[in-house]
Amino acid sequence: MKKEKVLIMTINPKQIEKMREDAIRIFHQGLEAVEPATAIKRFCSIDGTRLMIADRMYDLTTLNRVFVVGAGKASAPMAAAVEEILGDRITSGTINVKYGHTAKLNKINLIEAGHPVPDENGSRGTQDILNLVKSAGKQDLVICLISGGGSALLPLAAEGLTLKDKQDTTQVLLACGATIHEINAIRKHLSRVKGGQLAAAATPAKIVSLMLSDVVGDDLDVIASGPTVPDSSTFQDCMNIINKYTIEKKLPAAVVSRIQAGFSGQIPETPKNGNQAFQNTQNLIIASNIESITAAKQKAESLRYRTLILSSMFEGETRDVARLHGAMAREVLKTGNPIPKPACILSGGETTVSIRGNGLGGRNQEFVLAAAIDIAGHDNIVILSAGTDGSDGPTDAAGAAADSTTLIRAKELNLDPKKYLSNNDSYHFFEALNDLIKTGPTNTNVMDLRIVLIT
Repeated sequence: MKKEKVLIMTINPKQIEKMREDAIRIFHQGLEAVEPATAIKRFCSIDGTRLMIADRMYDLTTLNRVFVVGAGKASAPMAAAVEEILGDRITSGTINVKYGHTAKLNKINLIEAGHPVPDENGSRGTQDILNLVKSAGKQDLVICLISGGGSALLPLAAEGLTLKDKQDTTQVLLACGATIHEINAIRKHLSRVKGGQLAAAATPAKIVSLMLSDVVGDDLDVIASGPTVPDSSTFQDCMNIINKYTIEKKLPAAVVSRIQAGFSGQIPETPKNGNQAFQNTQNLIIASNIESITAAKQKAESLRYRTLILSSMFEGETRDVARLHGAMAREVLKTGNPIPKPACILSGGETTVSIRGNGLGGRNQEFVLAAAIDIAGHDNIVILSAGTDGSDGPTDAAGAAADSTTLIRAKELNLDPKKYLSNNDSYHFFEALNDLIKTGPTNTNVMDLRIVLIT
């Protein structure tokens, strides 16, 4: 009891409140830096009859038609920006977005669909996209708008598979703790458009793919499972992933049969480097996690925090990454290393949660709960973690925030943080404390942003 009394006496409630406000302001600055329409306009412009996309020029007088297709949580504002630039020069288009992630469009058809588990709307929209690009000819331009969430939103199943097969496979992969690279390797080989197959379908048209990266390392062929990018993964990789997580018996039989058939050479591989489909394809990343973190750093420094960017490439088990951040916060408090107080530690990336319980939450909420346990008994620390897309797992929260008072307040409400963590029930823990971060759909998606403040 004596230790708890000392803790209560040394915590400055007004200081904690200010730090929490600072963390929110830093997070929102990170969001603003990767706003999709702004990113589109940085890379695309019209100069007379010339369409400039990065360092490449497309002469609009030589183009018969311009199609706009795509998928992802940020595709709607991306499409709105393209419409603003090209206007009536757009012939037609279709994009698939997550329910609620919309924008007002005039020339491009918008289809709301299921994410992270795909649904029939996603399949119908993907078929429309496939039909559209197949109609494109040599003098046509296909602009493809891709962002995080695109894999689930382009769920048209390969021959011999059903949507239910893909839904069940997605659930198994999410639950086993597979990384996004591993999940997408399998998705590509169960699809008609992923893994470069959309580019192949659009051949011989010119293709420009504009991407918001939501994958660690910004690997082009992993973002939305790379529908316009040469696929570096193989059926053998898929077999290795299945064996690694021992999920063969959990997956639909038709999925396992297809991967085994591909592994033995009975089904053609996805398009690889050197395929003619990519000769007229331009793939560009227009916004990524590091840009969000860099903007957050600038905001933190304006608030007079000494700031350290750890990495934009964190992967691995969420709880392990949380303990690392908690340990760094404690080190700053005790020794002033690796950065003196007042300190702001920033990181990004995308961790994974191995589901062991039956609670509700997401990787950001679980990160904050695990970190809150790790910093218990230490003064003046605030930790915020949230998804830049505004949704964390199957919840309406983007993430959560915790501070040096979190476990004290939880005790007053008879909440056992370790029990909630073991049940993967971080949502209900933070809901009871009113510590969930809710932004609603942000219409962008560049993975997660984590903020640790120490004073």
